[in-house]
Amino acid sequence: MTIAGVAFATGAQAQPVVGVPHDWQMAFPPSYTPVMEKLASLHDLLLVIITLISLFVLALLIYVVFRFHASRNPTPSAVTHNTVLEIAWTIVPILILVVIAIPSFRLLYYGDKAPDAAFTVKVTGHQWYWQYEYPDQGNFSIDSRILAEADRVKQKPEIPRLLAVDEEMVIPVNTTIRIIGTGADVMHGWTVPGFGIKKTVIPGRINEGWISVEHEGYYFGECSQICGNGHTFMPIAVRVVSKAEFDKWVEQKKKSAGLLPATGFASATIPANR
Repeated sequence: MTIAGVAFATGAQAQPVVGVPHDWQMAFPPSYTPVMEKLASLHDLLLVIITLISLFVLALLIYVVFRFHASRNPTPSAVTHNTVLEIAWTIVPILILVVIAIPSFRLLYYGDKAPDAAFTVKVTGHQWYWQYEYPDQGNFSIDSRILAEADRVKQKPEIPRLLAVDEEMVIPVNTTIRIIGTGADVMHGWTVPGFGIKKTVIPGRINEGWISVEHEGYYFGECSQICGNGHTFMPIAVRVVSKAEFDKWVEQKKKSAGLLPATGFASATIPANR
């Protein structure tokens, strides 16, 4: 997998800017999680099926145009029904839908619940910023707001315009993270294309998904629900770091929040009694 972008210093080490769009980019972005890999695989299967159907219909149309042209058939047939043909064009689409449905349902269930998640991050959509809570790390929270353009140029010039935030959601690399989401006011959409996750967060309801990112770096998404006049200013920024660096970040945030220092389970390692 090619990690495109530029690295810039933050914390203990430089982090590459990864999940950003590029000029002339086609198809899906690279897959950064197992869910996205399976989603891309299903997309490729559907593309083959759709292409075969389109070619078949095109060939059938061309055949009908030439074979049953008025000059070739001055006296048109009076046949109105063909039992075999009617059964075929009913059964074949059903079989095609079954072939599509089986991997689709498998993918829906695969991406719905986190398998043995190390910890949970709660995502809350506000008008117009994101809040990330870490209940397994002492229940501290951070607010993630878009940086003004002047601040982006000064603080994070490598990050593209309208994607830089003051506080990223931070998670450890190669760790299964359960994502639960809700809305504080209206519906929002927590969507990171490279992660294969698109969760509509709704007030009064909790939706669940999971991610496990294979490489360190900065990844980006945007709110995918039209949630008001600040909708275009709700970027999603996720910073994936080493487990040791994540532990340090957790301790720093807990102290800033006035919480006691961690005495046991801090972050990325599943506790033995869990």
